[in-house]
Amino acid sequence: MTTITTADRLSSLASSVLGGELPIRIRAWDGTISAVGTADGSATTGPDVPVLVINNRRALRRLVYSPGELGMAEAYISGDVDVEGDLAEGLSTVWAANRSGRLARPRPGITEYPRLAAAAVRLGAVGRRPPVPGQAASLRGRRHSRDRDRAAIAHHYDLSNEFYELLLDESMAYSCAYFTDGPTGSLQDAQRAKLDLICRKLGLAQGKRHLDIGCGWGSLLCHAAQHYGTVSTGVTLSHAQFEFVSKRIAETGLGDRAGVRLADYRELASSGADQGAYDAVSTIEMGEHVGDAEYPAFARILHDVLRPGGRAMVQQMSRGAVASGGGAFIETYIAPDMHMKPVGSTVSLIADAGLEIRDVHALREHYQWTAQAWLRTLEGRWDDAVALIGEVGARVWRLYLVGGGLAFAENRMGVDQILAVRPAESGRTYKEPSRRGWEA
Repeated sequence: MTTITTADRLSSLASSVLGGELPIRIRAWDGTISAVGTADGSATTGPDVPVLVINNRRALRRLVYSPGELGMAEAYISGDVDVEGDLAEGLSTVWAANRSGRLARPRPGITEYPRLAAAAVRLGAVGRRPPVPGQAASLRGRRHSRDRDRAAIAHHYDLSNEFYELLLDESMAYSCAYFTDGPTGSLQDAQRAKLDLICRKLGLAQGKRHLDIGCGWGSLLCHAAQHYGTVSTGVTLSHAQFEFVSKRIAETGLGDRAGVRLADYRELASSGADQGAYDAVSTIEMGEHVGDAEYPAFARILHDVLRPGGRAMVQQMSRGAVASGGGAFIETYIAPDMHMKPVGSTVSLIADAGLEIRDVHALREHYQWTAQAWLRTLEGRWDDAVALIGEVGARVWRLYLVGGGLAFAENRMGVDQILAVRPAESGRTYKEPSRRGWEA
């Protein structure tokens, strides 16, 4: 007689909830392991099939209370669940089954919930809701109010300057790189290539005034000032970034050409000194933190700070029309209140603000390679990362980088550089010809 193991029960339960055969194996807390169905109806336990390791009954309780992406993510980052083998392969396998229709997305609050709860009773996994793992965001107030935006930015960017120094290359650029040599190129070279690409597109040169909204750790504004001779000003809402950039400017001797302000981007709208004051404005992956309702005003600020003929560069992530946020896990543990829209919608909003679109440059695959490079660094310095942000924090970042890399690889997310220019009243967007020729 065939014995039904704990792992078999868990696999059967998952298949029942998801409406299809689970494409991975399960190893239960008692050491038993399930088989997995294949396309021809047979079963396999071969080494190439990903294994979901359920370390304790608490993992099942997490899914009883939150039977979806967030519950599974919290089970992983708390250590209640692990993946044996390659985490990216395991996630990709499940998402592929979901896209093909072989699995359904679990939905809390309907018939799946009591079925899961009943199984938990049979498996001895009933109990109180497990505590939320550390480092979850807890925000109050109206979404995208100034106070709430400040708290959301602090949650992500004030985590630990030392951790970001560990994760990033020496430029401290925390955005999609530009791999001119393909995925085998170094992250450091790719980030430098990205910074140069932006500076060239903006036409930066000696003495030009440049504003970088959401300047991060100062990679672009310092690069522009040092290598292109600009007078660059950064704006950040993060105290940690403000202190880091201020120190960086002082240590590199750029104080006469670079500066940083601790401010909300909306303060630029009321500052008369900023109106029409800049030859170029950049905002590199900051627009995702601007709410949908707030974006038209944000785009208008990009227009208003430029002189006629000045250029704007918006590098921004995008998603399809249905999904606009980062997902339950990312919005809870990484970037609260983030909002992504189709690239066409962003282009339209920038144009509606009075800027003329001159170029849209897709970099989707480059973000896959960037996330993978960051992940390699994280894995290679795992113990150092744990010492800085804790085991839960390190597992949050591992899951974030793996999932993010896959989202770009599988075209579920994109990232684009949008170049625009503020026309003069005459409609012209270039200077008259000179000895040096036409100057766009």
